Amino acid sequence: MKIMSNEQLVVSYRDALKSENDKEWAKILKTEISKRGLRPFKNR
Repeated sequence: MKIMSNEQLVVSYRDALKSENDKEWAKILKTEISKRGLRPFKNR
């Protein structure tokens, strides 16, 4: 995996969720997000 900033990681995760072909990539990104303790979506 490329080294990404926190912002890039969250944006990539959101894009992967929108795409039907990137489900495996979304799963990998989600594990990295959870390791860093980030929240990919704002609480409303």
